[in-house]
Amino acid sequence: MQTFHPKSHRAFWLLLVGLIFLPSLSHVQAKPYFEDGYLGLTKAELHETLGTPHAIRSRKAALRVFSYYSTKDWDKYFRKLVSPEYGEDVYTYKRDDIQVRYAFVYTPDLRENTDFPTLYIKRVEVEFTPAVPIEAIPKLVPEFSPPTLPHTPVFRSNLWVLIFTGSPSQDALLVVTEYNKEKWDWSLAYQLFSLNGIPNYVTRQSLIDRLEFTVQSLPLIKKTRRHTHEPLLNPYSLEFAQRPPEPPKKKKSIPVPEYAD
Repeated sequence: MQTFHPKSHRAFWLLLVGLIFLPSLSHVQAKPYFEDGYLGLTKAELHETLGTPHAIRSRKAALRVFSYYSTKDWDKYFRKLVSPEYGEDVYTYKRDDIQVRYAFVYTPDLRENTDFPTLYIKRVEVEFTPAVPIEAIPKLVPEFSPPTLPHTPVFRSNLWVLIFTGSPSQDALLVVTEYNKEKWDWSLAYQLFSLNGIPNYVTRQSLIDRLEFTVQSLPLIKKTRRHTHEPLLNPYSLEFAQRPPEPPKKKKSIPVPEYAD
C-alpha cells in the first residue's frame, strides 16, 4: 500500500497555485524598455513608483494646448468624456529654483479585447520653467543619463536636438505607432526642444524648454529623414565642450550710393 507523504502533498499544491497565478502576474507586471526607467511601464506601476499624480492634463487634438484637472475632478467627471489614454499624469517639482514638470503620455494595449485596456507609457515630457541651458538638464532630471561619447548618434533641426542612446528593444514595438514598425529597430532617444529655436552654433549654454524621453528608430532616420535630421557632435561629450567659441558674425556693410560729378 502506497504512503502519501505530507511534503509531496504540500509541493503539489504549491505547484498548482503557481501555474494558476503565473500567467496573470506576467501580464500585469511590466518592465521598462530602457535605462530611463519609465518607457514601457503601466499606468498602475507608475503610480506605485511616484505616487498619486499632482494633476491630470488632457491634450487638445495634436496641438500643445492642454487643460489641467485635479485628480478628484478628473476621476469624478472628465475621465468619462474621453478615452483613458488622453489623461496624462502630471508631476511637478521645484529643483534649483526651476519648475520641472513631468507629463506621462500613454498608449493602450490594443491586443486586449476589453473596453479598458492596459495603458503603457510611450513618451515622457519634462518641461522647464524658465528655460535652462543644455548642460544643466542632467542635474535637474535624474532619469536623464545622456551618453558622453563624441560620435554618439545625435541630430538637430532648427527646433530640437535628438540624442540616441543604448541598444534597441523589441518589446518597445508595443508603444510605436509608425507604419511598418516591424521593419526597424527602436531605441531610447532624448529629444531636447527650444521654443525660440536651436541656434546655428549650438553650445552647452543653449536654452532648452522641454526634454522628451521617446522611442525612435535610428535606421529609419538614416534611411528616410536625412534632409530633416542634421548630424551634430554630441553636446555632452568632452570634445563638444572643447570646441572653440562661435566665430564672430560678419557685419554686412551698408552700400553707399555713388553720384556722378
